[in-house]
Amino acid sequence: MSEKGTLYFFTGLAGAGKTTIGGLFYEKLREKKPDAVLLDGDRQRTAAGHSTTEGKILLEDRYTTEARKAGAWGLFKQCRDLTEQGFDVVCCSISMYREIRAWNRANIEKYKEIYVKVTRETLYKRDQKGLYSSGAKNVVGVDLPWDEPGEPDVVVQNDGEESPEQIAARLEELFDLT
Repeated sequence: MSEKGTLYFFTGLAGAGKTTIGGLFYEKLREKKPDAVLLDGDRQRTAAGHSTTEGKILLEDRYTTEARKAGAWGLFKQCRDLTEQGFDVVCCSISMYREIRAWNRANIEKYKEIYVKVTRETLYKRDQKGLYSSGAKNVVGVDLPWDEPGEPDVVVQNDGEESPEQIAARLEELFDLT
């Protein structure tokens, strides 16, 4: 059996920069491991299309607690399956539940959790998806609870002191990919 791959899980609230930083990290990782895989929570949720009407995904159904948990379980079981086959995986997702992150630690041998943390001020200033200014419902960290990661391997403060490129380079060194 081949050596198991590593899961690099980038977590944080919407707008924290997890997809940006994780994507840059993935590009660096691919230079060393060309078969590395990138999985993004938003894309996975859209691809899964939990509910459809005339071929359209019902947005309100994608963001219930049940749908979020089902999506997270599916995403991380896929990550586990890929790492078991020897692929390194970069996964960017809120995955807001402590129980899912605990499952990851218990079931994925080479699991690295990177918490991309920002202040509420920064989230509201960035607000790229309009989640914080639109009055939208079911927003994690606003009207839905957020189980902040308690024991991540790395905490990255991303309020603008460093560029995403600098953070990705620092992570590359930290995880010995240079």
